[in-house]
Amino acid sequence: MFETLTGRLNQIFDQLRRRGKLSEADVDAAMREVRLALLEADVHFSVVKSFIARVRERAVGAEVSKALNPGQQVIKIVNEELIGTLGEPAPLNLTGPKPRVVMVVGLQGSGKTTAAGKLARLMKSKGERVLLVAGDPYRPAAVKQLQQLGERLDVEVEADTSITPPQLARRALNKAEKGGFSLVIVDTAGRSQMDAQLMDELKAIAANVNPVDILLVIDSMIGQEALNIAQGFRDNVSITGLVLTKMDGDSRGGAAISIRSVTGVPIKFIGAGEKLDALETYDPARLSSRILGMGDVIGLIEKAEAMYDAQTAEKQAQKLMKGEFSLEDWLEQMKQMKKMGPLAQIMDMLPGQMGQAARGIDPALVEKQFKQSEAIINSMTLKERRNPDILNASRRRRIAAGSGMEVQDVNRLIKQFREAQKLMKTLQKTGGKGLGKLFG
Repeated sequence: MFETLTGRLNQIFDQLRRRGKLSEADVDAAMREVRLALLEADVHFSVVKSFIARVRERAVGAEVSKALNPGQQVIKIVNEELIGTLGEPAPLNLTGPKPRVVMVVGLQGSGKTTAAGKLARLMKSKGERVLLVAGDPYRPAAVKQLQQLGERLDVEVEADTSITPPQLARRALNKAEKGGFSLVIVDTAGRSQMDAQLMDELKAIAANVNPVDILLVIDSMIGQEALNIAQGFRDNVSITGLVLTKMDGDSRGGAAISIRSVTGVPIKFIGAGEKLDALETYDPARLSSRILGMGDVIGLIEKAEAMYDAQTAEKQAQKLMKGEFSLEDWLEQMKQMKKMGPLAQIMDMLPGQMGQAARGIDPALVEKQFKQSEAIINSMTLKERRNPDILNASRRRRIAAGSGMEVQDVNRLIKQFREAQKLMKTLQKTGGKGLGKLFG
């Protein structure tokens, strides 16, 4: 997510940090570079023009000239203005009597049906009793797809291709009222392009169920075309929020930065992966932090909290800091980390120098090393995992053969494990000194 833009901005910021003082010419040179970076990231030109003007006005004033660290102050201004450009957080509207209805609309191929399933999972985790409605009888297998998602989520799906989508939506609402459902999510039909028939059907569904939110799902990878689609839907249907999908595959990020300013419609969710838990509530401050290469520590913590058992995590943390953790603990850590989602997403959230270093690593290579490490540790006996000191040459040969690896692979893993132990013992002795430098 935003790899290209983040890389360019980090280069610009590194140059700013190196200067003790910043002249107006220095600021102008930096702003030219930022402008080019944003335009290359496919950010709308009007948004870039306004953004650069606001940043420059603040950056050449007393706010920067009197700062102890002018370069850092300019970066702070860029962050604040980027947050302003990205818009205010806009949570799902859950006001009014239950059941509340949310419509999910969009063009074909935008990830609309999957987004409906992800939203159902998210809201169910927050205590809502959800009913999904398969309102797309035209696309082959669309109904089946939603039913399969419902089975995986243990969420009921209302479907009937013998009646029109507006009639189905009304029937689903009646069922929800009688059955004690608190939220109805209507997946609607899409088209390859906007047309009058599509819009008329969406208007009829909305008239039948009076939704609290109409969410437009947009593929972020289509760049500035996303702005035209959003404006087209907004002019025909009362769109109240946007869901940007496939953000994990968008290295530029122009649509995410532009769309709020250009359309006036708030972003409510972003999809960053294929898994059903890969839907994030939109937070401009956290997204700005990721764009500027500062990571997303809060998002990382939330992912960890969702997957880790608190008591187990606390015990493992104590072991880590005492340098007492074993290969068995290390294996458990790797398994828990994999549950948090694709490694590329986790690396994208790391802050400071850790984040910069991580973005230079191939996630596929790390995933491969994870699998190799798991295979090696799984080939050990319980005694060997808990006490690696007993791993002599013959044991290492046996482990290598059992895991399908070479002896040097086993030796490398043990060396990495020893270095991790040594690092943790050092951090414990120094009271955690050095962590600040690591996180930038």
